[in-house]
Amino acid sequence: MADNIKITKRDRRIAVFSLLFSREFDKDTDIMEFYRLAAENTEVAFNAYVEKTFLGTCEKTAEIDAEIENISVNWKISRMSRVTRSILRLAVYEMLYTTAPAKAIINEAVELAKEYDDDAAPAFINGILNKVARKHDKIADIAETQAE
Repeated sequence: MADNIKITKRDRRIAVFSLLFSREFDKDTDIMEFYRLAAENTEVAFNAYVEKTFLGTCEKTAEIDAEIENISVNWKISRMSRVTRSILRLAVYEMLYTTAPAKAIINEAVELAKEYDDDAAPAFINGILNKVARKHDKIADIAETQAE
């Protein structure tokens, strides 16, 4: 766990996504212990952003899941794949609780889905995240953008 190692924003998101995905298989371990063990036993460079984002996402999971379920018509979070859930949770956390630009968050989430999820996931994730972003005024509505 090296705070002095510089990692890209993409690498940080992949690290958080990996932690969230791994957490899907080990929900009984205390969250701080889980993070400590992951940080000790991985070759991925963790930093303060990774820790804060992972722990924040875990802390806000119930709120994030409710947001996702309210947006995703006819889709319960439990029916989504673990990969899709992990990507969506990370992206919604970043969108609602950080200052990262929504368009960048959505783009990175879609790229993660292309790399780690099935063929239908990128479009599904893009749709959900665009709705979340519009609902919270993080991006302009398509109609508003075209009017400019």
